[in-house]
Amino acid sequence: MKQLLLAGSLLTLAAFALPNPPVAKKPTAQDPNTTAEVPQDNKLVIYQVMTRLFGNKVALNKPYGTITENGCGKFNDITDKALDEIKKLGVSHVWYTGVLEHATMTDYTSQGIPADDADVVKGRAGSPYAIKDYYDVAPDLAVTVKNRMPEYEALIKRTHDHGLKVLMDFIPNHVARSYKSDAKPQGVVDLGAMDDKTKAFAPNNNFYYLPGKSFVVPPDYNPLGPGKGPREDGKYTETPARATGNDVFSATPSVNDWFETIKLNYGVDYQNGRKGYFAPVPDTWKKMRDILVFWAGKNVDGFRCDMAEMVPVEFWAWVIPEVKKVKPGIVFIAEAYNAKEYKTYLSTGKFDFLYDKVGLYDGLRKLMTGTGTTEDITKVWKEESNGFSSKMLRFLENHDEQRIASKDFATDPKRAVPAMTVTATLASGPVMLYFGQEVGEPAHGAEGFSSEDGRTSIFDYWGVPEHQKWMNQGKFDGAKLSPEQKDLRQFYARLLTVTSQSEALRKGRFYELQDANNLGKEYDQRRIYSYLRYTDKQQVLVVVNFSADKTYRPTITIPAEAMAAMGLSTKKFYTYTDLLDTDEPRNGLNLTLAPLSAYIFEIKPR
Repeated sequence: MKQLLLAGSLLTLAAFALPNPPVAKKPTAQDPNTTAEVPQDNKLVIYQVMTRLFGNKVALNKPYGTITENGCGKFNDITDKALDEIKKLGVSHVWYTGVLEHATMTDYTSQGIPADDADVVKGRAGSPYAIKDYYDVAPDLAVTVKNRMPEYEALIKRTHDHGLKVLMDFIPNHVARSYKSDAKPQGVVDLGAMDDKTKAFAPNNNFYYLPGKSFVVPPDYNPLGPGKGPREDGKYTETPARATGNDVFSATPSVNDWFETIKLNYGVDYQNGRKGYFAPVPDTWKKMRDILVFWAGKNVDGFRCDMAEMVPVEFWAWVIPEVKKVKPGIVFIAEAYNAKEYKTYLSTGKFDFLYDKVGLYDGLRKLMTGTGTTEDITKVWKEESNGFSSKMLRFLENHDEQRIASKDFATDPKRAVPAMTVTATLASGPVMLYFGQEVGEPAHGAEGFSSEDGRTSIFDYWGVPEHQKWMNQGKFDGAKLSPEQKDLRQFYARLLTVTSQSEALRKGRFYELQDANNLGKEYDQRRIYSYLRYTDKQQVLVVVNFSADKTYRPTITIPAEAMAAMGLSTKKFYTYTDLLDTDEPRNGLNLTLAPLSAYIFEIKPR
């Protein structure tokens, strides 16, 4: 770890003492350096798995390759050993992405599953967010297709047996154009089955219609890619046409629209002032509640709700309590991007947590690419200082974002060291790791429908090379990783374990130290960031250096006001133990901050 984090570290300065220390006090939201943190009993540490890719051992990686050529991971590939190793990362929850049955070019008609029209499928494998049946799981993920649901249920149980909880996707806003449930429980009426298709909008219709118009597949869409010939057959028909998932009310959406999906109707008349008709409860609300209750009954522990803001908040305010009546501890996480609506979706909408993409992620990305400063972090916590910072799910990678190690992002995976430390420790809300991030997966190659864009494809069958080195043909022992990759994975394991075990980091208050150190020698306030997290029982100091090429030797100052806030006497001396390393406790805060270094010091009386 020293090679990666703490090269040449020196700490020699004793903590300071003042003759008349102020009376200890707790900070409030009005204090300029603090947030009014809402404590969490347990900090969620989430490991996101793209289920189709995680266990795939095939390394051919042919662009637009079929499932036979490029392979596909299965539920059964996520073995006891794999779960043991995930658990060792400090993880509490595994998010199995892409579980629900979705439209695909792979033909399963021999297994009794109707084929999808390739004209309205993106990628050979298909988007896991174009749902074909809410009550079924993807046949791609099963060793025995007819046994696909028991195989998923076995994975849920296996995950629980390892002390981990299960999250899965709920995609409420749109479905595949081929949506038709053949696995729905007895008595369930399918989406759209009772719709009045002569009306563009009706409160109890499940879809939006364009009466008198037929849907037209974008003419420049080639599902098998440029130069691969015309569309599969160009014969997809749909009359009347239905609105697309991204709210395009046109029979001729563009290739850049979500044309492969159709928008669900939650009682909002988008074409007439977006007026809502929510009483009586719309039919779509009831159907979606029943779907959520169905999966809660499968013993999943939570849902990541796709594009939650595209569904009226009134629905969430109704449905989340309904599901929690059935399973009180179940967690709801919203993919959300409109910071102005965060409070609404937390308070009115009843979500447990929201994505923090447009806040901390965007700020840290600028720092990691050399275009931002630590002021971007300060801005985030100040904007969230009204108490909902603990409700934000922080991450540096997920299936939508570019890989850190890609040429489109930071190139060097070590640039994540300071950024991930801040991501995990700035507040008590959840932190997430995307599979392959911990070994520096760079997402090289144009997989098929996904161009070479720095992302690991969600549309194509593919092997994830650096992750496959760790997987080592199902041994999950990391034997094929380089020493640098092993160091990187060790960093993530240590960071996330400390994050999940430290009381101060799980539920402590926050105090920023930038102002206290802005005049300090060699404290480059634009590249160095430091703060305290603390409870009555534990006090922690976090210091990171975002510079990729400069070593700093600052003396960190903890002001009297911060000492008082932590309940520590300025007349005493303290030791500082770096929880990211195994060094013995140090007696002071003269630091040598190597490029891209991070420290988490536990403060204790000498």
